[in-house]
Amino acid sequence: METLQEKLADPARFLVASELVSVRGSMTEESAIRARDFANQLISSPAIDWISITDNAGGNPQLAPLALGRPILYAGKEVVIHLTCKDLNRNGLESEAWMLSSEGFHNILAMTGDYPVAGLDGLAKPVFDLDSVGLISLLDKMNRGLGPGSGGNGNRPLGKTEFCIGAVTTNFKLREGEVVPQYLKLRKKIECGARFIVNQIGFDARKISELRAWMDAHGLGGTPLIGNVYLLSSRVAQIFHEGRIPGVVVTPALLEICREQSRSADGGRSFFLEFAARQIAVYRGLGFRGVYLGGVHSFRAIEQILAIERSFAPGDWRQFAREIQFSRPGEFFFYASDPATGLADPARETPRPQAPSKHVTALYRISKAAHDSMFVPGTAVAGWGARACAHAKDPMQGPAPLRALEHLTKAALFRCKDCGDCSLPDIAYLCPESQCAKNQRNGPCGGTREGRCEVDGYGDCIWLRAYERLKHDHREQSMLDYAPVVQNQGLRGTSAWANQWLGRDHAAKRQTLPAESPARNPEWQKQ
Repeated sequence: METLQEKLADPARFLVASELVSVRGSMTEESAIRARDFANQLISSPAIDWISITDNAGGNPQLAPLALGRPILYAGKEVVIHLTCKDLNRNGLESEAWMLSSEGFHNILAMTGDYPVAGLDGLAKPVFDLDSVGLISLLDKMNRGLGPGSGGNGNRPLGKTEFCIGAVTTNFKLREGEVVPQYLKLRKKIECGARFIVNQIGFDARKISELRAWMDAHGLGGTPLIGNVYLLSSRVAQIFHEGRIPGVVVTPALLEICREQSRSADGGRSFFLEFAARQIAVYRGLGFRGVYLGGVHSFRAIEQILAIERSFAPGDWRQFAREIQFSRPGEFFFYASDPATGLADPARETPRPQAPSKHVTALYRISKAAHDSMFVPGTAVAGWGARACAHAKDPMQGPAPLRALEHLTKAALFRCKDCGDCSLPDIAYLCPESQCAKNQRNGPCGGTREGRCEVDGYGDCIWLRAYERLKHDHREQSMLDYAPVVQNQGLRGTSAWANQWLGRDHAAKRQTLPAESPARNPEWQKQ
């Protein structure tokens, strides 16, 4: 059987994937039986290259993807298992990965995951011990073989896994401080081991072309890029428009078209099928390596979409691209529009003026100055602090007066949660534990809504705020240079100052890219 990795390595192929959404309940439930019947039809179709199975999509409790995936894998079809960070800590994720590898599941789509919205007897507690970058890094390390001392395996090295790691990205964002960090995080995902990329649901060909252009311009063009095509309906368009699915946008103009089409004799079915087919044509025309079909629950609909797309002339996609441009007023684009095509012009970046930001506060400036004088190795204060903490009664806490000062100031100024492994310098002096619903330490998740956190009560995304602070200092392009950051929970409740001075925190373990990383592998980039 040809593997997904082998299929991705062939640049002449245009791949088609179908998403299979898991259900709540056991395999005997009627909904599970329908999902299994749909899967059987997908298995028998040579047009479908792989089947992708969700992991508690939307933050809802559902049947584990392996239950649906085993029959598909055993029937000879490639399966991509979604693995998310919302429900499992790093040990649970590693355990899940070992089980997947042992059972023959070698394709993983690594994601941070949606914030939980449901659970037995109330809202579930989210985990987010790792984020997508940390998870990709973990899987990549497993591919290279976890060495001696890696998480408790003593002196015994572990065997290498063979994961084909996928990741998700989105540039369908409104503000500059959302779009650019997403691009930087995309680069970090590829550097850390992602071997293919699926973009988020979106309905703007200009932004789609911009993603392709940005990757090409930044040396990432060899990484296979898969376009997300979602079969709309009037009801689904309304749900997307209301922001009920984090990160997915349907503009008022597109919503009105969907409503109008739903009043036709067939309820808009023919229009929505052709709309999906036109999106496929656009992705093919822009040089994407395939498409990922979502929102489709019958094989007949997939057959119709693919048949419609085959009926188009080779150049039709250019007109479709002009028509499928549903952006929002004031939306940021990294590249200017090409007047001839209406798509991104990679030769002309959009001006990004150095406008004053409300997030560049006096506290930010003071924090920078304090960090540079107290914690940069080689400074007098850093040397004194290291000696004082090393000779303290409890070196994990440091001298009692110093510990009290740290706790008081950081709690008052940053709402510090005393994690002991501080990321304030990584995120422009914003605390991810107290100000980010998902504790994102390696860039933003994809769920922001017009710059705001997807979870009520958190305000503007801390990574948008960090971007604007760093842009003020002309350092925004380096905001993820030191990722991946993996927080050490063993330091919780100890002095972050002492841990910084004595080299115990993540900052002392800055990871360099392995030689086997896709970002350092010219042969992979040529594929």
